[in-house]
Amino acid sequence: MHSGLVHSLDFDRDGKTLTHLSIPFSIDRSPYFQVKVPICLIRNGEGPSVLLMAGNHGDEYEGELSLARLIRKLDPARIKGRITILPMANTPAVMAAKRCSPLDGGNLNRAFPGDPAGNPTSRLAHFLEKELFPRHEIVFDLHSGGTSMEHLPTALVERNGEPGRHQRTVALMQALGMPYGFIADNGAASPTSMGAARRAGAIGISGEFGGGGTATVDSMAITARAIDNLLLAAEAVDEPVLAPPSGHDAATQLLSLSRHSQGIYATRRGWFEPATKLGDRVAAGQLAGWYHDLERLDAPEEALHFAETGIVLSRRLHTMCEAGDCLMQVAEPVQA
Repeated sequence: MHSGLVHSLDFDRDGKTLTHLSIPFSIDRSPYFQVKVPICLIRNGEGPSVLLMAGNHGDEYEGELSLARLIRKLDPARIKGRITILPMANTPAVMAAKRCSPLDGGNLNRAFPGDPAGNPTSRLAHFLEKELFPRHEIVFDLHSGGTSMEHLPTALVERNGEPGRHQRTVALMQALGMPYGFIADNGAASPTSMGAARRAGAIGISGEFGGGGTATVDSMAITARAIDNLLLAAEAVDEPVLAPPSGHDAATQLLSLSRHSQGIYATRRGWFEPATKLGDRVAAGQLAGWYHDLERLDAPEEALHFAETGIVLSRRLHTMCEAGDCLMQVAEPVQA
């Protein structure tokens, strides 16, 4: 078989199954090579069905490490229903420490709905949207800023046109206990995992849990708490699995990022020096940082200013920049 995706999962079998999704892909050193994507299925009778995934982008580690730990710690006897775990969805990207797959350049979070006869990333996206997501009530896709960005801890859901379903989605997002949250409006044709979850009839929840291509004590703690809170809210478990109870979480502040003017973008090659920190509240016209040209030492640095008022949501970590790189984003606080 030279196309498609194969697996041996039995979604009705109780217990814990750790196996792989296999994607045939002939390469120079191995003509019958298969991309092996690890997947864990944990089932205990009837009940809620939750899919947890990370490694959609390979250099976003908080979710990958947390879900690997969850696989090891979660006893089927502790759950109700089915929990499916994809700790390294874009496995080639994870192994290469890259955002996109080195096999085909595929960005999994821009590949949905995919193609069963396409490249490995496209085949995986097709399987997720058409076969795996529809088997679950909730799809939770964990992200972070990756190697080049740092990001406020922020949950994200897509706006749903059905009021009751939208309320349920927002309630689950707020149950994560994240300090900030987004309600995105990318439309039914969105090529992201959240668009795919919506088309598959599942409640999609995502979020940014850190950044910088690393994992910290704080980013791992907030990721563990969010996973536990989601499983508790879904009634798939009755006590936290990854972390002890943390007490009452503060209410999630909803944010809006809907205008190009909320970002600052490089228009030429240069070196960016920030003047504000992640989470700072800034005003329109305030200094955001300086753009240096180290190839023209006689030219003064350029002062960059925010065009919008809000909260600094993300910033580029790599100092050297090219035209088109996003340097900073400012999100607008909104009411639910």
